[in-house]
Amino acid sequence: MRLGVDAALIGGELVPGDVELADGLVADYGLTGGNGGGCIAVPGFVDLQVNGFGGVDFMGADADGYSRGGEALLETGVTAYLPTFISAPEDDLLAALGNVPLEPDGPRLLGVHLEGPFISDKRLGVHPRAARRDPDPALLERLLAAGPVRLMTLAPELPGADELIGLLLARGIAVSCGHSDATAGEATKAFDRGAKTVTHLFNAMRPFGHRDPGLAGAALLRDDVIVQIILDGVHLAEETVRLAWRSAAGRVALVTDAVSGAGMGDGEYLLAGSEIEVRDGVVRGLDDVLAGSALTMIEAVRNLHALGVPLPAALEAATAVPARVLGLPTVGRLDVGLPADLVVLDDNLEIDRVCINGEARVSA
Repeated sequence: MRLGVDAALIGGELVPGDVELADGLVADYGLTGGNGGGCIAVPGFVDLQVNGFGGVDFMGADADGYSRGGEALLETGVTAYLPTFISAPEDDLLAALGNVPLEPDGPRLLGVHLEGPFISDKRLGVHPRAARRDPDPALLERLLAAGPVRLMTLAPELPGADELIGLLLARGIAVSCGHSDATAGEATKAFDRGAKTVTHLFNAMRPFGHRDPGLAGAALLRDDVIVQIILDGVHLAEETVRLAWRSAAGRVALVTDAVSGAGMGDGEYLLAGSEIEVRDGVVRGLDDVLAGSALTMIEAVRNLHALGVPLPAALEAATAVPARVLGLPTVGRLDVGLPADLVVLDDNLEIDRVCINGEARVSA
């Protein structure tokens, strides 16, 4: 089956020609006679931080909730994601991890992102103070035994964080530094130990200072560290995004940090069971602190491209780069022999189709 597109994103470049699929895989690309009217095929988007979507709060979701949330994510081009659980009481985290479906009918569920509870009490953001914990190997082991953890955000400056980083890496779980008051030196130590990414750069971390660059400054200097950003026009100023891109082009990963209200419009919703409100597209807790976003990944791509980033690079930031955080070479890429998880975009960057294993799950 041919897609009928004019080009495809292959290895970070838009290669002219149509794409052929067979048996759920990409069979060929660069074929003549596509006549796609300006449409391009790109890898399905990969989102490392999704608290909820389409009215579903993943912390409290059952199999039906994951199905509904997943279908809503597919509508926005996301074909692989990490449901994300913020800091919460241990029993709540264990229950949420136990409810994660291993083979959902929708986007590929790559595992869980535990955003906490081992975070700084100085950089909580919307995380409940009572749920924060100091590094505790026994608690970590109980969490890892409860469900498919694939990424964990922690504050590397906390006493005992080094041991947790070692335990996580030994299990093949990626470590992200975030919700942290780390100095540049403390962050560098964590990166040297094996932490390879930063959760929502600049947000909920020590501010960048000219004599104290903190976690953000240390991450931007490291060629081996991927920085995640929420590009919704609220979490970061345009100048900050441009600075991050100039420092870290090719290792910027777009994330949405979406909450249950994403894709639903203004209103009252839940985040890990706590009330939040979406007002004019901005998500805040009852204390008026930012509480995730209502962003979609296709919007994030458009926003990055609108800042002057070439389209192939903007698309890579939503596909191959986040997949690198998890060490998944077959996710977030299009190439011969790889699963045909892809999005077809028109010349206005609107979604025309979304495919999983070559099957069209969304059509304009």
